[in-house]
Amino acid sequence: MLEGRPLIMNLIASRITTHPLLPRLPEIGRVFQRDELTPEALADIAPHVDVLVGASNLKVPKAELDLYPNLRIVADFGVGYDGFDVEEIARRNLLCAHTPDVLSEDVADLAVGLMLSITRRLPQADAFVRAGRWPKENFPLGRRIAGRRIGVAGLGRIGRVVAQRAEAFRMEVGYTSQHPKDVPWRRFEDVKSLAAWADVLVVVIPATPETHHLVNAEVLDALGPEGYLVNIARGALVDTAALIRALEEKRIAGAALDVFEHEPEVEAGFMKLENVVLAPHIGSATVETRCAMADLVCENIRLGLAGKPLLTPVPGTRRA
Repeated sequence: MLEGRPLIMNLIASRITTHPLLPRLPEIGRVFQRDELTPEALADIAPHVDVLVGASNLKVPKAELDLYPNLRIVADFGVGYDGFDVEEIARRNLLCAHTPDVLSEDVADLAVGLMLSITRRLPQADAFVRAGRWPKENFPLGRRIAGRRIGVAGLGRIGRVVAQRAEAFRMEVGYTSQHPKDVPWRRFEDVKSLAAWADVLVVVIPATPETHHLVNAEVLDALGPEGYLVNIARGALVDTAALIRALEEKRIAGAALDVFEHEPEVEAGFMKLENVVLAPHIGSATVETRCAMADLVCENIRLGLAGKPLLTPVPGTRRA
């Protein structure tokens, strides 16, 4: 703390000038941008930092935490926290908050949009019209989703909303989860058996060391040549090399991806394929949701600084 105000270290890139959280943080305390500090300036400021702000696409490893000996709160602008060293945060007894729930609707909407885009070939249809091909050619047929089977790999907050959206298309829903849920849908013991049953496999599982490359060549082969993969979770859940091979060899019908294993870099193998739809990790990227996420981050920080329970602590960390 400096001059009686909490000191906030922000890891979100300062170049993102339209980020809804950045103008809000100065309301709470004095803000420093990590990417604008020289090593010498960082060394001077770091001992006074109370709050560390990151995002779900950033890394907050032990080495970063070591810089701030008097840190009190770690705030994640996002629902995912796989880049955060949660075990170390818990060991240090730090407060740690994230932003679940407020983005579930928009991420689920994107899953449906991606499903429609890949099955009805909407990006290709747009390119077909723009290229002036319509007067001379017939656009190839797509595939129907109404009445087909959707497998939701991971029936958490977002997965439930995806399943509810799918029911509006009269889709039959199956899912995986660690434990049975009180839902009317069929549960499968593992992703491979779910993929073998489904026409569309939607990946909504949190990224952990145990789920790395959970969707591998065997799962893709189980999905089969008429099956589609939609990934709105984390790129590391899917074996990228195996997916590119499956798409090239038409062992699955197509894939729609909002996340990538090494994002923002995207493997060149995807670029030449027509049976894949690519999006730049925009699951929560609406004005409404990003503002709601900023509100929740700020409220959690205020509560933590006041010694009150957080609204949405990261699992495995303390609430107050």
